[in-house]
Amino acid sequence: MKNNEDFHELSYKEVVEKYPDVSPFVILKADIQRRTVTYTPEAVEAAARGGYQLQSRGIFTSIGRDGDFFPVSLMLRDGSSVFTSPVRTPREPYAADVVDGKKVIMDGGEIVDEVDFWYMPDYMGKTTSSGRPMWQVASARPQRMDIDPYSYCHFWDDGKGCRYCNMSSHFKKDALPARIDAQDVYETVREALKQDGRFCYIKLTAGSILSGEELFDDEVNMYIEILQAIGKNFRTRKFPSQMISSAFSLSQLERVYEQTGLMSYTSDIEVLNEEKFAWICPGKQLKVGYREWKKRIFDAVGIFGKGFVNSGIVGGVELAGPGGFGSEDEALRATLEEAEDFAVHGVSVVHCVWVPYPGSVFYGQRTPSLEYFVRLSKGLHDLRVRYDLDTDMDDYRRCGNHPDTDLARVFT
Repeated sequence: MKNNEDFHELSYKEVVEKYPDVSPFVILKADIQRRTVTYTPEAVEAAARGGYQLQSRGIFTSIGRDGDFFPVSLMLRDGSSVFTSPVRTPREPYAADVVDGKKVIMDGGEIVDEVDFWYMPDYMGKTTSSGRPMWQVASARPQRMDIDPYSYCHFWDDGKGCRYCNMSSHFKKDALPARIDAQDVYETVREALKQDGRFCYIKLTAGSILSGEELFDDEVNMYIEILQAIGKNFRTRKFPSQMISSAFSLSQLERVYEQTGLMSYTSDIEVLNEEKFAWICPGKQLKVGYREWKKRIFDAVGIFGKGFVNSGIVGGVELAGPGGFGSEDEALRATLEEAEDFAVHGVSVVHCVWVPYPGSVFYGQRTPSLEYFVRLSKGLHDLRVRYDLDTDMDDYRRCGNHPDTDLARVFT
């Protein structure tokens, strides 16, 4: 974010006071995400004793492989999730601790609120027939199973990956195969479903695969293989599921829809501005381009239907330096104007909170103010209300990563 000596950032308490119509849990969630969190030894010990998750493998971060055990994520008192990790940023992090036997979130030595951690599902202590630990095949949020079938993005082959993203550097450290075996996925899902009531949704995402007769063909084939393996565990043709992938062509999307049980589709455009997109996502701009990426997302509504197509943005990255917007007002205005074009076409835009992770080009930059994320969340939510768009695929139960979709719990 560009420096502005006259700009005063409101604190968490000041933002809560200024926006009484926004749940304080939504505000706290956004603030924890942008500032990240550390876990005291007492918090880690409490999680270990209480049957909470201390291991997770993802395409951006892995927990518990090298002895770095800590709670995978937080849950607030209203049941909303706070998906974050204890990385260091220029901002002072919150701290998860235990005080008088209660798990709490601390800020500067002051208790902000009570919190909880994510419980470990039954399947995570088991292995597949190939010997793969199931927690490395599928991670789990409170009510959603996450499967990342390919953990490398080929936009990084020539150094043109998205500048906020640390997937390439994380893959080099992960030391596990990029591709997850379809049989391992089938067995893990089968085992997970034995725990009645634990999961209501399955999400898949991966790095972009550029190869094939047509751009992304090999990525499409991979998703079809994995989705078909998952589908063997269901009696119905379709099952509650989301694919977050590259922007596939109409014919590619038709193949995925017809040959699998997939119900919803997301392709993240990352930043809602053609100029900023080209700078922040150079590989995507070179191979597809902003306007074509948008068109492919809009085309998907004709296949999956209104309310079953989303696009995600990395909220706040549009203010990254040196090529981002010059002010938060300018960034918000441009982002919401473009988000309305998506809404007009039946596509909901959801945002995650930008964290400049180690290994990303933007590592070390300072993120926008908490108030900016509150205004962005309200703006995106208001668009969904105005255009009658549902976000069941990305609500607080199925995802929990988006402060803006949490607002639907209060206002709709």
